[in-house]
Amino acid sequence: MTSNNNLPIERSPLLSKDSYRGRFAPSPSGLLHFGSLITALASYCDAKSTTDSQGLQGKWLVRIEDIDPPREQVGASASILSTLEAFGLHWDEQVLYQSQQAKRYREMLNELRQQHLSYYCRCTRNEIKQIGGIYQGHCRSLNQPKQDSAARLVNQHGLHQFNDIFQGRVQCDLALAAEDFIIHRKDGLFAYQLAVVHDDIFQNISHVIRGCDLLEPTARQLTLFATLNCPAPQYGHIPLAITDQGYKLSKQNKAPAIDKNHPQPSLIAALNFLGQAPAPELVYEDVGDIIDWAVEHWSREKVSPVKEITIA
Repeated sequence: MTSNNNLPIERSPLLSKDSYRGRFAPSPSGLLHFGSLITALASYCDAKSTTDSQGLQGKWLVRIEDIDPPREQVGASASILSTLEAFGLHWDEQVLYQSQQAKRYREMLNELRQQHLSYYCRCTRNEIKQIGGIYQGHCRSLNQPKQDSAARLVNQHGLHQFNDIFQGRVQCDLALAAEDFIIHRKDGLFAYQLAVVHDDIFQNISHVIRGCDLLEPTARQLTLFATLNCPAPQYGHIPLAITDQGYKLSKQNKAPAIDKNHPQPSLIAALNFLGQAPAPELVYEDVGDIIDWAVEHWSREKVSPVKEITIA
C-alpha cells in the first residue's frame, strides 16, 4: 500500500526554491575529533560558498542527535558547540536537539501505522543473524502487539542507488536496501533512520555533506523519504579519516578530541585532507581568516572520491 499524501511534517521556510540549507549533526556520545572536524568543515564550506538566485548565502545548521541517552557523554553537547565556535564554524538559526522532538516523532510513527506503512516485529538480532543477517519480513503479516516489539517500515521502494556529489553514482547492497528496517526500537528509543529523515524534512535540509560511513544508511533514508512522498536532500559523502592501524577516527574508537585552544593547525590539516591545499603560512592567521579563505576557495572537485584516506 502506498501513501498518496505527504505526512504532515512542519517545515522551516525556504526563501527561494534553490535555497541551500545544510547541516552538521553530531551525536553527544563524545567530544569532537579530527574526523568530526573534517565533516563539519566540509558541510560548512559547501553551504557558505553557495548562493541562491537571490544572491543569498547558504544556511548552515547544527543539530544535536541526542536520542540515545545510554550512549551520551555528560557535557558533550555543550563541548561540541563551544568547539565549533572556537573553530570559527558559526551556525545559523537555533540548534535543534532531537531529544526535544519526541512528540513529532511519535506523530510520524502514528501516521505510518495508520496508513499501514509500518508493523510491529519481535524478531531478535540473533534470529536475524542465523538466517544470514537480512530481515525477511517474518512479522509483517503476524499483527504482533506493540508491547515488547520494534516497529519496522514496510519497504516498498528498496532504493539502492543514488547520485552523490563526491562519489558519483553509488550502488548499495540490494538486499540490505530492500529490508524492512526498524524505525522505532524495542527499548522504546526512536531509530536513527526515522529521526534523521523527519528532521531533514522539518528543517528543510537541501544538502547533506557527511562521511562515507553513512553511504549504506543513505539508501534507507531515501526509501523513507519516498514512502513519505517528500523530496530528499542532495547527498555528498566525503572520505573517512583512517589511522595507519586501519581504524576509522570515531568516538566509538576513542579518537582524541581536537584542541579548541589552538585550532589553526587542525583547520589547516582538515583543509588539506579535503584537497583544498591552503598555503602553509595560513596557519599563522586568525581562525576567522582561515574560515573565510576556506569558503572563498572551496572546490568540490578537489575533494577525493575515495572512501577512506589514511592519516599519520
